[in-house]
Amino acid sequence: MRFAAFIAAILICSALIAQPAPTPYITPHAPLLGAAWYPEQWPESRWDADLQLMQDAHLNVVRVGEFAWSTEEPSEGHYNFDWLSRAIALAAKHHIAVVIGTPTDAPPAWLTSKYPDTLGTNADGRLRQHGTRRQFSYSSPHYREFCRQIVTELAKRFGHNPNVIGWQIDNEYTDESFDPATRRQFQQFLKAKYKTLDNLNRHWTTAYWSQTYTAWDQIPMENTGGNPGLLLDHKHFVTATWRSFQQSQIDALRPYVAPTQFITTNIGGLGWSDNWDHYRITQPLNLAAWDEYVGEGHLQVAKEAMMNDFVRGWKRQNFWLMETEPGSVNWAPINNTLDRGETRALAWQAVDHGADAVLYWQWRSALNGQEQYHGAIVGPDGTPLPIYTEIQQLGADFVAASPALAGTTPKSDVALITTYDSRWAIDFQPHTKLYEQQQILLDFYRPLESIAQSVDIVEATTNLAQYKLVVAPSLNVIPQSLADNLLTYVRAGGRLILGPRSGMKDQYNALNTQRQPGPLAAALGGRVEQFYALESPIPVGNGTASIWAEQLTVTNPATKVDLRYGKSNGWLDNQPAMITRSVGKGSITYLGTIPDPALMQSIMQSATASANIQPAFGPIPTGVEVCRRVAPDHTVYILINHGKATQQISLPSTMHEVFTNKDAATITLAPQGVAVLTTKAK
Repeated sequence: MRFAAFIAAILICSALIAQPAPTPYITPHAPLLGAAWYPEQWPESRWDADLQLMQDAHLNVVRVGEFAWSTEEPSEGHYNFDWLSRAIALAAKHHIAVVIGTPTDAPPAWLTSKYPDTLGTNADGRLRQHGTRRQFSYSSPHYREFCRQIVTELAKRFGHNPNVIGWQIDNEYTDESFDPATRRQFQQFLKAKYKTLDNLNRHWTTAYWSQTYTAWDQIPMENTGGNPGLLLDHKHFVTATWRSFQQSQIDALRPYVAPTQFITTNIGGLGWSDNWDHYRITQPLNLAAWDEYVGEGHLQVAKEAMMNDFVRGWKRQNFWLMETEPGSVNWAPINNTLDRGETRALAWQAVDHGADAVLYWQWRSALNGQEQYHGAIVGPDGTPLPIYTEIQQLGADFVAASPALAGTTPKSDVALITTYDSRWAIDFQPHTKLYEQQQILLDFYRPLESIAQSVDIVEATTNLAQYKLVVAPSLNVIPQSLADNLLTYVRAGGRLILGPRSGMKDQYNALNTQRQPGPLAAALGGRVEQFYALESPIPVGNGTASIWAEQLTVTNPATKVDLRYGKSNGWLDNQPAMITRSVGKGSITYLGTIPDPALMQSIMQSATASANIQPAFGPIPTGVEVCRRVAPDHTVYILINHGKATQQISLPSTMHEVFTNKDAATITLAPQGVAVLTTKAK
């Protein structure tokens, strides 16, 4: 096993080596509408009726097979794909394309019982058991070999099937493993990165609490409560391990599948999970795909919009919504159903922000299993549930809008930037339970989206030249290379706003020896003297601030104070809360706190006006969402009325409304109503 662990470590390290960017997948006839279909769970005599119901609802794509390993390989080395071949052929007769999921998220009982070394171990040391899913060890070379074998056989059989348009690898990568073999791989990973223990000990500051290591096998593997440097490197290891797990399946598929068949995976955790780095995982894929669920409650418009923009930023291209709820789920504290029209609005919002396909989970209620109560489109008796008619309307929408949406993608002049190192570093040591990073990002996103009506969310290391304004909430980890990228943007004329906690850490999750914002402090002409977790709101400017506040000082006469704190804890009284300095053709601003919504709106209004950012569409009523998708020869605006009252909207110019096929200067939107408007390029 030592040799196997070493080989696995080499594979992990190779996954970090830069690879050529895959060809982006351009979805034909977007947006597509579909569902997860499990023909292996139903009598074959029922398949045609299911597919006819799909066709009647204008569904044109299904995902199949991602949990079907025990059906596809009922015993070791004996494959049964004939049923899948017949299901794909029958789907083709109903004009429904197929995405095949590799079944590696749910290994069969014969595998895990005969080869227990393939099972994963939880952080508490408990060995996982069969009977659920994702019970395997993601780092096990033995398990990966079984995965490679079945994926290869599937690729050989269906890699040139004209009705198979793509492949989904596994399903919602989630759980790492803490078994001894994985720990040895982690130690090899660290050895490959740091070369010497002296180097590792220095960057992790292991003199603290006598953590100094004199042998690689002394290093523990932890995901909470450990040395911050170790915790960050473990996240890098988890990312590299999932990426190499994924790459082994890409390598099994590519020699046998047609270049026109895309390869992706569906990212779960409501898109926000930080188990691993989504930018690194999606880089080798043809397109990004995620699973969007509301769960308890109802559509939170700004939050769901932000999440779709976040997903679009993983590869900076349109994406697929591989799973979404047909009205309800089974795992929330209260599994309420979305209001009539809300499921349609949720789907259109995803398209609004860059989705080229919307697939529901699932088509038909399973008779047994852990998700019996989950929402579906068709009931266990095979007849439509009430949501069917709403999805049927959505299908008709997509058919009508497809010509207008072809070749379009959202376009933005403003960007929010993030890094996973920064997210992880704060999550390891939040310092206050109130610093919930998704909510902090939303606090910055909401006013920008309301003003500009289009926002990109991208990795901070990317080329930012296309943006007039870049805002970086919570960019906690800023190594010199990232600072250089941001300064290149600013000097060329960009306007950069740094949020609180920026530049506290270096790439090893150690405190920067410069005060915040670390390597950007000199350019800012100011720094953070001290940070304070707030118990309650405090005065700042003409509003209040909450959660976190930093006392700033100016170190350069060219730096101006934009905002000051009022009286609070004595330390912050009348101290700068926001400062700005011009650098080159642009400027850099540091905002050291979280202002209340009205003050944040005012700050972002001033910033966007200074950057000459105009609304993508123009004034719209409260409760109406608008987003722009652009092609070289035309622009599409999608408007959704999320409110409970009918709205009449004056258009900025006469536009063509797709659903009525008429030109209009005003439109009327009922509650949950949608309009798709087109204009020709000037």
